[in-house]
Amino acid sequence: MALADEEKPPTYPGLPPAASFGTRPELDDLALASGRRHLKARQRGADKAALLRILVALPAALVSLLVVVAAFALISIGLAGLMGLTWLASGALAFHRPSEAFIARRILGMRRPNPAESRRLADVWAEVTRRAGVRQETYELWIQERADLDVTATAGHVVGVTAYAMDHLPNSRLAAVLAHELGHHVGGHSWAATLADWYALPARKTGRWLLRGLTKLVRSTSPRALLLTAGLLLVLGVFGYVLAIALHMWWLVLMLAITPPLTSWLHRRAEYRADDFAAGLGFGPELTAVLTDEHDPSNSDPLHAARLRHLHRTIGPGL
Repeated sequence: MALADEEKPPTYPGLPPAASFGTRPELDDLALASGRRHLKARQRGADKAALLRILVALPAALVSLLVVVAAFALISIGLAGLMGLTWLASGALAFHRPSEAFIARRILGMRRPNPAESRRLADVWAEVTRRAGVRQETYELWIQERADLDVTATAGHVVGVTAYAMDHLPNSRLAAVLAHELGHHVGGHSWAATLADWYALPARKTGRWLLRGLTKLVRSTSPRALLLTAGLLLVLGVFGYVLAIALHMWWLVLMLAITPPLTSWLHRRAEYRADDFAAGLGFGPELTAVLTDEHDPSNSDPLHAARLRHLHRTIGPGL
């Protein structure tokens, strides 16, 4: 491990200096450490859940590439090849800081924290990253205006927290939520999920358009609509036969069929890993309290109950 001395209060890039959270002192319940800060030599990587997420996404990415190339091939073969390569390279934008900021603001509806939020987050984030041995300046904290705790996953260097968490959680529980999100980034879950979703987007959109069109045609009673439905089903059947039998790519069809349940399973694994990361930093009881107290009883999400059971096994029943 490398060592770095802290001779002055921690600061956050682009934010005002850290200060105590005085407007609502009842939220300021997090004990802050001081002294030397231990930085891990390996700041981030990819665990098994992240690597498997990328592997499972490859079939959908291959279909997406075929969709992109086929669409532009209607104009020009050369353009199709160029756009295919451009689309493959576009995933790198998820790690380009200006592009990350644009995506966070324009697509995910996030915003940078205001001065009061910045001062509070500076203290909390400094403690989380200190315990994790991670450089706090590696990541940028953004606020998402949501009335719950679930923040939209982001890749690269953006760590999100919801306005609800800022308004309702004391610092100790806010730190637990941030530690969970940091666990996703350190484990590679965030960038793996973002890349998987991006490269599956053309295939997913095409599938939805086809399904929507078929649904409208099936519901129609006109002879022309029935004829179009039969023709479209025939084309899809021939395409599936050629792909699976003639081209011996049955494995691709099989992988596309089992991708949704595999993705759900890997999502659960990633949540468990992020919970373990937060618990390993000493935020297990606080994260358990967040999941228990902030859960909507009308929402019977099985993942929520599974995460609580996993956390109880991790930190022990007495905590």
